[in-house]
Amino acid sequence: MTTITQTRSPQPVHQLIKDASHAVDRARKDDPTALQQISDSTDGDPFRVLISTVLSHRTKDQTTAAASTRLFARYPDAESLSKGNTRTISRLIKPVGFYRTKAKTVKKLAGIILAKYHGRVPEEMEELLSLPSVGRKTANCVLVYGFKKPAIPVDTHVHRIFNRIGTVSTKTPEETELELVRVVEKRDWLELNEVFVKFGQVVCKPIGPKCPICPLNDRCRYYREVYTKKR
Repeated sequence: MTTITQTRSPQPVHQLIKDASHAVDRARKDDPTALQQISDSTDGDPFRVLISTVLSHRTKDQTTAAASTRLFARYPDAESLSKGNTRTISRLIKPVGFYRTKAKTVKKLAGIILAKYHGRVPEEMEELLSLPSVGRKTANCVLVYGFKKPAIPVDTHVHRIFNRIGTVSTKTPEETELELVRVVEKRDWLELNEVFVKFGQVVCKPIGPKCPICPLNDRCRYYREVYTKKR
């Protein structure tokens, strides 16, 4: 069950996003996340964003980006991928996590996109969720990185960081999404995932977070209640 946080005004969360963005601005330019890289290089092609997001599950960004580049060089759209050889797809996307299973999944996805949607990825949440291997995080990534529609994709970084700070107190990414939708201004939704994925990679790491240099430590519950007590 979600633990409902105390109602907060949007401004403090907006400032958190702004400060975190400044802290990782250089890292975002030099080493963008895989989805941002795919979005930028394809003018936000929703199909490539969808397939890349599926490939990204349990896989590092650098691996996802490289695998996506190889895959789309051979199969650039839904029609070609739907007709692709599964073994060839597996070889192209290796070593993403569970690459053999994902090869079958992305081929199946391409077939559905081609047959049911005439090669165009749907841009409504309900239709996206009806696709195989597409949950809320993947659907929200497609909305944000593919269609530039305001949404909040919540991965492990976003879930971890906002719970550490104390903005939310939730058990699952799905619960975190519901809470963030409630407390974050819509103007910040498009940027939130990209900022905090990178922030989680370079500052608020899963293990060994860089609390002393974190620009959010003056507003962070983890810093007050855990880090400072370890010293």
